[in-house]
Amino acid sequence: MSVPNEETTAVDASAPEFLLDQHVKYIQALDTKKNDLEYWLTEHLRVNGLYWGATALHILGHPDALDQEQIVEYLVKCQHDNGGFGGHIDHDPHILSTLSAVQILITYDRLDAIQVDKVVDYIASLQNEDGSFSGDSWGETDTRFIFCAINCLSLLKKLDDKRLDLQKTIDYVVRCRNFDGGFGSSPGGESHAAQVYVCVGTLTILGALHHVDADQLGWWLSERQLKNGGLNGRPEKLEDVCYSWWVLSSLSMLNRTHWIDAPKLIRFILEAQDTETGGIADRPGNMPDVFHTVFGIAGLSLLGYPGLVAVDPVYCMPRHVIQRIGLIEKH
Repeated sequence: MSVPNEETTAVDASAPEFLLDQHVKYIQALDTKKNDLEYWLTEHLRVNGLYWGATALHILGHPDALDQEQIVEYLVKCQHDNGGFGGHIDHDPHILSTLSAVQILITYDRLDAIQVDKVVDYIASLQNEDGSFSGDSWGETDTRFIFCAINCLSLLKKLDDKRLDLQKTIDYVVRCRNFDGGFGSSPGGESHAAQVYVCVGTLTILGALHHVDADQLGWWLSERQLKNGGLNGRPEKLEDVCYSWWVLSSLSMLNRTHWIDAPKLIRFILEAQDTETGGIADRPGNMPDVFHTVFGIAGLSLLGYPGLVAVDPVYCMPRHVIQRIGLIEKH
C-alpha cells in the first residue's frame, strides 16, 4: 500500500490547485489517441512512455489506473533474444527502453514474466573498455547509458556480475566532472543538469558519491532556478518542468534540496498544468505531454507536496517499491 510523503512543504495558498484526478484521466487516455500524428511519431518511445505514465500514476496514488496484465504482456513482446528491450514491438533493443521495461516490471512485481539473466547478459555486453556503456550495439556512448546500465543492474541485484568492471565505470564518470562541479555527457562535455543527475545517481548507487564536491555542485544546481521559480538545465536557457526532477533529485542525493525556493518551484509546476485535459507541459501555456507530466509530479513529490506518494530520488520509482526490493538502505 502506497503511503504519502511524511515531510510536506508549505504550499502558497494562492498557487493553482493540483489537478490530480485530471492527471489520472490524461494518462489513461494516452493510448486512445491513435488518430493523432504524434502517437505514431513517438512509437519508438512507447516503452519509455509506459514507464512515465505508470510511475506518475503510482506517485498519484492510483497504481491500478492502467491494465497491468496488458502492459506486462506487451513488454514481454518487446524483449529480444539478446535480452534487451526495444522501444516498441519489433524495434531494436536499447539500454533506455530496457531500463524502462525493468522499472515497470519491478514496480508491478512481475519480473517473473521476463528472462532476467538475458537482460543482464545484454547490459554486460554493452560495457566498453574505458568503463562507459554503449546505448546499443551501434556503440553510441553517453553518461545517460552508464546510469541506465548501473540503475538496471542494481534493481536486478546483479551489480556483482564478474563481467563488469565497476571501478572503471566510476573512474569514467569522475572524468566527466567539470571545473564548475557539474557533469557532461562525456569527458570534456558541457555541464548539464540531466547529465548531473545520471552521474550523481551512478556514483550514489556504486557508493562513490565522495568523488563529488557537494557544496560546489549544489551551488551550480541551485543557480538553475530562475525568477519565476522554474529550473533550467544550464546557464542562459529557459526554465522547463522536467528539470524539477533532474535538478531536485540531484540536490536530494546531495542533501541540499533546501538550497532552492521550494514554494516558487511548486507554483511554477502547478501553473504548467493543463486545466482542460490534465497533464503538465514544459512551461505554462504549452501543450502537456506524459514526459513532463511524470517529472513535474515526481518533482512535487520530492518537494513534499501534500498527498503524493514518496518517490526515490535515485531510481525515480515509488520509494515503497525500492524499499520492497531491499535497496532503500543503499543510499
